[in-house]
Amino acid sequence: MGLTLKNLISSGENALAWAGVENARLDAETLLCFAAGFERQDIFMDPGRGIDDACRENYFNLINRRAAGEPLQYITGEQYFFGHRFLVDARVLIPRPETECLVERAVGYLQAREGAKRVLDLCTGSGAIAVSISKACPYLEISASDISEQALAVAEENAQRLGVTGNIKFIKSDLFNGLGCDPLHDGPREKYDLIVTNPPYIRTDELHSLQREIRGHEPLSALDGGADGLAFYRRIAAEARAWLCAGGCLMAEIGYDQARDASVIFKTAGFQTVEIFQDLAGYDRILTAL
Repeated sequence: MGLTLKNLISSGENALAWAGVENARLDAETLLCFAAGFERQDIFMDPGRGIDDACRENYFNLINRRAAGEPLQYITGEQYFFGHRFLVDARVLIPRPETECLVERAVGYLQAREGAKRVLDLCTGSGAIAVSISKACPYLEISASDISEQALAVAEENAQRLGVTGNIKFIKSDLFNGLGCDPLHDGPREKYDLIVTNPPYIRTDELHSLQREIRGHEPLSALDGGADGLAFYRRIAAEARAWLCAGGCLMAEIGYDQARDASVIFKTAGFQTVEIFQDLAGYDRILTAL
């Protein structure tokens, strides 16, 4: 008699736990579902069921990849974010749950702002922020920029998969530098009701201490915020006000220990009201500037 689903999960869990993988049981279950094309309830309803040899071999190959440190999301090719299933691979960072707090606050602001029309998402990566905002507020015109053409390709595919292609314009740009200016007025061609961004904010000397899944597989250029982690905030703060409509707002994700320094940067740049909000774990996570 071949291995049952229960046996396979147990073997996979043991291999992952031995390799130091957190949530070994959950990852083993997820990979078995992915390898076999099952839903989770299939495992629980019939744990004594077997699978064919090819499927079993594929499953243990996936377990080996995860044990070697490859992120689960890159193996399965997807990540749930703000209620939607996003394509992710090594071209982009994996969207984190704490970033959902940024999207939630952005959506609340836009729905409350009468006449809100345009949004700019800087450092869009996978497009998770821009696409999630567009799904919640389909009347908006959203520009999503990134310096990485590979990341923009992923973001565009996510917009297509989730049916918001017509609402989002994807632009290759180094922050504001490629967005386009009006040569007659020496200023931005378009202004925005909201600028939202989750820029790189990890200190350069901390990159080597990140989890192996991150430092070995995710694009470090999308994490490296310079010597003090604040390089991108300085650049954004210096230019953002010129790109905002009257009364417009900037929202940014920040590192848990960057609230004070980031606030000073935006106040020094001329923003009158700067506030910090916590994520669900109670860490400083969202900066808003008006």
